[in-house]
Amino acid sequence: MLNLMLPPDPSLLPGQRLRAGGVASNAAGRFEAQRVHAHDDGWDIPEDDRLIRTEVRLERPRSALSYNRSPDLPFDRSVNPYRGCEHGCVYCFARPSHAYLNLSPGLDFETRLIARPGIAEVLAAELRAKAYRVATVALGTNTDPYQPCEAGHLLMRQVLGVLSDFNHPTAITTKGTLIERDIDILAPMAARGLVRVGISITTLDANLSRRLEPRAPVPARRLEMIRRLSAAGIPVRAMIAPVIPGLTDPELEQILSAVRDAGAVAASWIALRLPLEVSPLFQDWLARHVPERAAKVMARVREMHGGKDYDADWGRRIRGRGPWSDLIAQRFDKAVARLGLVQKMPPLRCDLFRPPPRAGDQLSLL
Repeated sequence: MLNLMLPPDPSLLPGQRLRAGGVASNAAGRFEAQRVHAHDDGWDIPEDDRLIRTEVRLERPRSALSYNRSPDLPFDRSVNPYRGCEHGCVYCFARPSHAYLNLSPGLDFETRLIARPGIAEVLAAELRAKAYRVATVALGTNTDPYQPCEAGHLLMRQVLGVLSDFNHPTAITTKGTLIERDIDILAPMAARGLVRVGISITTLDANLSRRLEPRAPVPARRLEMIRRLSAAGIPVRAMIAPVIPGLTDPELEQILSAVRDAGAVAASWIALRLPLEVSPLFQDWLARHVPERAAKVMARVREMHGGKDYDADWGRRIRGRGPWSDLIAQRFDKAVARLGLVQKMPPLRCDLFRPPPRAGDQLSLL
C-alpha cells in the first residue's frame, strides 16, 4: 500500500522519475555542504517526464585488495570491481559509501555506478608481490559483483580468471544470476577446494522482494541459482540477510527449508543494519510501502540495537542484541540443526597458491 500523502523529495527535479527504484530520495550525503531543492520557476510550461537512467563511469584502480581488521568478519581482504549497485536494495548497508564519492546514498547509489576496468591486472600484480601472504579473498562484500552492468564490463570474470590462475581461495557473495555464466571457472576451482558462494535471500515473497530489492532476481530465481551452482559441485551457503524484524523474520524457517531443498549446504543470518543515511531511506520506504507495520518494525529494530536505529559496535552490528536477537538466533539454530545445514563451512585451501609463470620467466628445476 502506498502512502500518497507524503511530499515529494525536494532533491528530485520536476518531472524526474525512476523505473523500479529502491528509494524515492536523492538527498545529498553527509559530507555535502549544500542541499538541492527543486523550485517552481513560475513558467506555465509542463516539465518533461525524464526517466533517471543508470550511468556507469570508469575508474582506473590503483589497488585491488582492500584490507580490514574487523574482528566480527570472517575475512580480512576483499576485492570490489564496482562502486554502487543496480539492484537498488533499500536496506543496503553499503549505501553510505557513495557519500565518499560526493554522490547521494539514495538514487545515486543505484543509478550512478563506477566500474573499475583493469582491476584484474592490478590484482595479479598485488598477488605476485613477495610480501603477499595468502588468505581467502572475499568478493561482493560491499556491492554485488554480479549486478547487471557486469554483463557488459566482465570485470568479475576477469578477476575470477586471475584468482583461478593463482589457485587463490575465494569466497563470493551475490544475488546476481550472472554468476551462472562463470560456472566454467568456479566448478574447477571448487573441485580444488578454492571457492564457495553465498547467495543472499531476504524473503520468499516475490511481491515484497520486488519492493525491497527492485532490480534483483526474484526469490524463486535465486533458489534456482543455488540448484545450478550446487549441481556443478560448488558449495553454496544461503545467507538469510537481512532479517527484518516484524517484516521478514516470520519466514525464517520457511526460507531455510527452501534453500536446503535447493542444495545449499550451509546457512547464516544477519540482522537489518541501518547505518547513517540508510536509516531515513528505509524509514521512508516503510512509510510508503508498509505504513501499517512501520512503527512495529522500527520499534523492534531499536530494541535490537540498544534503543538506537543502529549500533555499530563490533559483534553487535551483525545480529544486534536483546530478546528479539536471541529469539531469532534460537529459531535459526534449531531450524538449521533440524534441516541438516551447517553454520561453519570447512576452510578453503591456501596450500595450492602459486603465482603462474609469465612469458620469459625462468622455469624452476623443482
